[in-house]
Amino acid sequence: MRLTRRAALAATTALTAALLAPAAAATPASAPGGSTATVLNGSGECDYPAKPIKGTPWALQRVLLDQLWQDTKGRDADGRPVRVAVIDTGVDVKNPQLTGAVDVKSGTDLLSGPKDPARGPTVDLVGHGTKVAGIIAARPSPASGFVGIAPESVIIPIRQNDEKGTGTTRTLAVGIKQAVDAGARVINISQDTTMPLNPDSDLELAVGYALDHDVVVVASAGNDGADGLPKPTYPAAYKGVLAVGASDRNNERAPFSQSGDFIGVAAPGVDMVSTVPGGGQCVDRGTSFAAPYVAGVAALIRAKHPDWKQHQVVAQIEQTAERVTNGRDRHVGWGVVDPARALTEDDHPVDHVTTPQGPAHAVAAPQPVALPFGESERERQVRLATYALGGTAALVAMITGSAVVVRDRNRRRLP
Repeated sequence: MRLTRRAALAATTALTAALLAPAAAATPASAPGGSTATVLNGSGECDYPAKPIKGTPWALQRVLLDQLWQDTKGRDADGRPVRVAVIDTGVDVKNPQLTGAVDVKSGTDLLSGPKDPARGPTVDLVGHGTKVAGIIAARPSPASGFVGIAPESVIIPIRQNDEKGTGTTRTLAVGIKQAVDAGARVINISQDTTMPLNPDSDLELAVGYALDHDVVVVASAGNDGADGLPKPTYPAAYKGVLAVGASDRNNERAPFSQSGDFIGVAAPGVDMVSTVPGGGQCVDRGTSFAAPYVAGVAALIRAKHPDWKQHQVVAQIEQTAERVTNGRDRHVGWGVVDPARALTEDDHPVDHVTTPQGPAHAVAAPQPVALPFGESERERQVRLATYALGGTAALVAMITGSAVVVRDRNRRRLP
């Protein structure tokens, strides 16, 4: 089946306007049974299947893969792959890079019913879940420079949302529990709701169930951040969840990435290459694709240090991130994830982040105001510096010219 660009656009429109433009409001709708609809945090126009993208994506170029994988690519010392649940729109296994990466038998389809015939966890009509899974565990391909962060981990596919935006916080909660029971060591959730939930809601209890069973829960922060104002999203804002914002090529907050005190780290979320249904890769953007980048790092840590607790895995990722300040920043949390540092500066587990004295080792912090599309903060600084340099040059030229005029006039006055 080939899903054309127009068909994909129509399908994602049914999910939410936020899928089409990350700056758009992502207001969830009420769902039957008092539950709340969840929003997928990606944009997503693409033709399925797609042609392979031959080059190495920038998000992988920033990582020394040989250093990252010197101890593991997602298997523990006994050769067992770390199991990562992707609770999403399904994970296609026809794509060759995912054929051997998905545990189909452990997967489940939570949307099957009288009006929605069983499709199975490997049917992905949107492509969203397939992209998420690829960033985590896509196998190497001779046709492309793209590969997953943890290419020997295994995906547990849980189909909880679809092209109609059927997923709710209730089905998401069920998906989390099923992921835990299926043996997931890491759970990736690339969707959210901004609607406040009652204390001890199904979703909060499910997250607690996962944490109590020593599972790392990684969730996208959301794409409604163009105004730069903090806004909690769920499940990302629940205590114990590693909330991931999106960063750009300059290690700064992507303009659409949601801000808030709950942000743990940021990760690449613009121009993200990943697998699509049927084969090949496409490019997308959104916090949906930043979260699995971090989930892949968590899988590598769990493979290398199977005895580390889930909160220690989270603390390790936050501790080794490229920081913009020595404290926590509401735009990028503790900084932009550094996969190689997370896997090499790991002599002992840490229970929480410690802040060193002295200057931070990364770029200047993003401004709290919304960043304009098409121009990052660094580009703005370069532009202003260019204006200043040009103005200085013009002033020097004017002063020099005036001096020459005065000199020539004085010469003419000589007897």
